[in-house]
Amino acid sequence: MEIHQVSPDDASRVRAVLAVSNAVSEADSPWLPPHTEQSMVGAMRHGWDGEPAVRFLATDGDDAIGAAAYSTSTWDNTHLAWLEVSVHPDHRRRGLGSEILAELLTRASAEGRTSVGIDGWESDSTRAFAASHGFDLKAVEVMRRQVMADVEWPRVTSLHEAARVAAGDYELVRRVGRTPEEELPSLAVMTAAINDAPTDDLDIEDEVFTPTRIQDYESAQLGRGRELLRVLARHRDTGELAGQTVVVVEQERPELGEQHDTSVVAKHRGHRLGLLLKTEMLGWLRETQPRLVSLDTWNAESNDHMIAVNEQLGYRVVGRSLAFQRSL
Repeated sequence: MEIHQVSPDDASRVRAVLAVSNAVSEADSPWLPPHTEQSMVGAMRHGWDGEPAVRFLATDGDDAIGAAAYSTSTWDNTHLAWLEVSVHPDHRRRGLGSEILAELLTRASAEGRTSVGIDGWESDSTRAFAASHGFDLKAVEVMRRQVMADVEWPRVTSLHEAARVAAGDYELVRRVGRTPEEELPSLAVMTAAINDAPTDDLDIEDEVFTPTRIQDYESAQLGRGRELLRVLARHRDTGELAGQTVVVVEQERPELGEQHDTSVVAKHRGHRLGLLLKTEMLGWLRETQPRLVSLDTWNAESNDHMIAVNEQLGYRVVGRSLAFQRSL
């Protein structure tokens, strides 16, 4: 087996990574939409917020047999590397995943990382692979999906109106695309509210948000060919940003949407702003994204509050992902 680092400009190897990734997804998580070449290149070039994972392809002669990703951040958690190991279903049970993981662990050690994490869809094989390499289960993330055709709109409208009454001191602002530069500092402060979400037993620090990082996130999402939609809650008397919800919709496949950050600043909680923001976003999507079929979201299994909001809106569980971590 050979392991090659893959550039997003290397079209042949990108297609090989794409083929492995989609074969693995079809076998392990068939509810996920397959990557396209455009979506794969976008992820490899831009990542989540301008710090894309380093991607690898494992080959045996001319056969693409595995793929991997190595993710780190310069903003925070510089002790940590997050690893992704995939083996094509036709080539499993040969120890290839262990070989690929060993290469990633060597890289993390050489960089001075003191902790590494991996994750995978819930299964006996996922648990066994993690345990065999000394990883402990630290958190469970649940993926939920909202199917737009199944939304009970009278119920959403009722929830929205009740939340609007409870949040009478706040106005909602809809925004498409980039944040005006003068608002970036206040948006960065508000975005840090996401650090209050549960992280269970993971050895991670709070994320650091600056105006530059907000810009990088927006640039990355737009660079990946996604329409960026944000609803903000602003306190009427003080002008403070109190909360937000963010959704991206693929331009290549406008039937697919992802729910990103939904958070409310601690001092503004207790006014049903989370529900208000989410129902406002749903109504906006209904108005402006007529081809949208589904909206996917992720929550820590322990995040009872946000799960309750999502379930009121009709989100349903499609998969559970297990996050493991170990020291180096």
